Amino acid sequence: MAEELARRLKAPAFAGDWLFGALKPFGVLSNLELADSLELYHRLLWTLASRQLMLEQSALMDCIVDDARAAQWREQAGLLGGRCFIVQCVCGDEAVHRRRVEGRERGIPGWHEVGWDHVLRMRTQFPPLRSPDLEVDALNNLDDNVRAVLGLLER
Repeated sequence: MAEELARRLKAPAFAGDWLFGALKPFGVLSNLELADSLELYHRLLWTLASRQLMLEQSALMDCIVDDARAAQWREQAGLLGGRCFIVQCVCGDEAVHRRRVEGRERGIPGWHEVGWDHVLRMRTQFPPLRSPDLEVDALNNLDDNVRAVLGLLER
């Protein structure tokens, strides 16, 4: 969905896994504790997005966040004269979600495919957000979800 939104908005879509895929061959990630790895993940994404905001341009970030990070990014975007909208993506059918995760190949250079075990781990570390600006369900048609996000941005 982030990629389709990026196409329609003509804005860059930044994804943490793509950044980590670029870093992995250099050994940057191998000795990091999980907390430090997640901090690096979020800081890299925010650095790219904030640069876009400084240029008065939009950006999409395809990533996992918690409520504290979402609040921080909203505040920082405001300081840069922009706005940060948080869209929470869910899949209302766990069996469908698992099939999709296990059947996809993202093809990110230098990075591994994410398995169902990773999804379950991330669910415990990143529970559903309490106050997203919008929640979309991956069971819905992609075009419907994209229209919902575009509607949010137009308000």
